[in-house]
Amino acid sequence: ASRRGDLDIAQQYGERALALDPLDPPGAAGMARTRIEQRRPEQALVVLDKVLATDLRDENLANLASLKGEALDRLGRFAEAFAAYSVSNEATSRRLDRLGTGSETHRDFAERLGREFAAINDWPTDETDESPAPAFLIGYPRSGTTLVENVLASIPGVAALEERPTLAAGDHYLRKAGLARLAKADRDTLDDLRKAYWQAVAAAGIDAVGKLFVDKDPLKGLYLPLIARMFPNAKIIVMRRDPRDVVWSCFRANFAPTPAAAEFTGLERAARHYDTLMRSQEAFLEALTLSRHELPYEALVADFDEETKRLCNFLGVEWTEQMRDFARTARRRGVSTMSASQVSKPLYDGSRQWQRYDEQLGPILPILAPWVERFGYAA
Repeated sequence: ASRRGDLDIAQQYGERALALDPLDPPGAAGMARTRIEQRRPEQALVVLDKVLATDLRDENLANLASLKGEALDRLGRFAEAFAAYSVSNEATSRRLDRLGTGSETHRDFAERLGREFAAINDWPTDETDESPAPAFLIGYPRSGTTLVENVLASIPGVAALEERPTLAAGDHYLRKAGLARLAKADRDTLDDLRKAYWQAVAAAGIDAVGKLFVDKDPLKGLYLPLIARMFPNAKIIVMRRDPRDVVWSCFRANFAPTPAAAEFTGLERAARHYDTLMRSQEAFLEALTLSRHELPYEALVADFDEETKRLCNFLGVEWTEQMRDFARTARRRGVSTMSASQVSKPLYDGSRQWQRYDEQLGPILPILAPWVERFGYAA
């Protein structure tokens, strides 16, 4: 309820839960998040500190320490907030170590794909496919993709889906078979992959027939070679956001445990992952003949109507005032990503948040500097 923005309901349940057990970690987390959203971060700290003083499993410690960081951030106690975020990430790292994330890290995966792609001199560029093609919304976690997904989902005749493995049928080309074999895949193979893709979309409960389908996943930029073979007419929306804000936001977020989430448990690790993924993604975008549109998050929040009109023109859909009501769309559809609470609110400018932590981010700024310059952000 708190993530959806139903704060009165969330408070009622939170009070009932903590009356039953004042040290219940999920109950404390829900109440703390509600207090933060109610702009009462000091009350959130009272709830959190009681539970954090107990012996907690890493899953609960990661969640509660992350929320403590958010409360301290709201209070302007940035050094303490950074320490709390670090505790959260250390707990997440221990949890991921126990779960195991495979022999290849997500950064290794991104780097390998970049090498494989660069080694192919005869990537096919003349395939055509007359069937409807999706629009893929990519970028990087915390770059604004959830916001744009719900903006587009507000348009009649547009269907959208967030972060599902819709391309799983072709995953073996990226994981085992290799991009060289993908480059040589014949038409029957590609037809089978397309069929499996649309079956996955339907299995997720999406009726995309006769609609523009938007497939949102910030990390699907690594799948661009597969997308280009399956859907040569696909439209690619590339979200841009200041790399410093993106990496900082990933570090402070308490993601569900995945191989990609492991990359965000340390500032330097997150910065190097961003650098590696951008190098591969940008190489794909430059070499492939996919139609693309770059959308800076900062420009979107500065002039929403103008940027969304440009986006609609690229996608070939009609702009509508309903796009401004993306928060209602998000509440209706439900959002499962870390951006749930933000996208359920009116538009606000979340840029340059990294500056509050410029001292802590100092060691990683040289890693991000080339991308800050390339994407046109001020130093």
